[in-house]
Amino acid sequence: MDRLLDVRQLKTAQLGPLDLAVQPGELVQVTGASGAGKSLLLRALADLDPSTGEVMLNGEARDAMLPVQWRRRVAYVPAETAWWGERVDEHLPADFSREAALHLLEQVALPEASLGWEVERLSSGEKQRLGLVRALLNRPRVLLLDEPTANLDLENTKRIERAVRAYLAEEEAAALWVSHDTLQRQRLGGRILTIRDGQLEVNAWT
Repeated sequence: MDRLLDVRQLKTAQLGPLDLAVQPGELVQVTGASGAGKSLLLRALADLDPSTGEVMLNGEARDAMLPVQWRRRVAYVPAETAWWGERVDEHLPADFSREAALHLLEQVALPEASLGWEVERLSSGEKQRLGLVRALLNRPRVLLLDEPTANLDLENTKRIERAVRAYLAEEEAAALWVSHDTLQRQRLGGRILTIRDGQLEVNAWT
């Protein structure tokens, strides 16, 4: 079976060495106690924190790409997304497809006008939904989702779940999804990996 993301002997100050392989279209859940290193794992994979080992995307080494190129393809989406400009559209890729943007906005129940909203008027839930839209407009091959529905009600949580699932299917992309929500883990299904004592353990396949 083809490996989209192939991780070998990944090691940070707190984690590893870890091996991990993720297939096209696959959603892998990552769980663990608070402080176990879930966010650290995602940040290391995104090359946001120092790590050693080999990380490959479709057979191409992370070290062979510029960090900005890697992070467009392997996109880290934190629960609290960063916004540095005054308006939402200042944070979107220069070459984004407006058709794709409207499709994604519809999936997360936001109007077209939200692309021009001022950031300071956004609620935490709107920031979270627009943060996902922003990441998806780069058409990443792998999504690293760090509690992407933490600030959302159940209805919008399910919208995000459906939007991510649809994206993975349409683009043959993959995702690692950190969640503390037991019911969400049941809805998402698939492989569940637990971080314990700096190592990854296969917890379940549902």
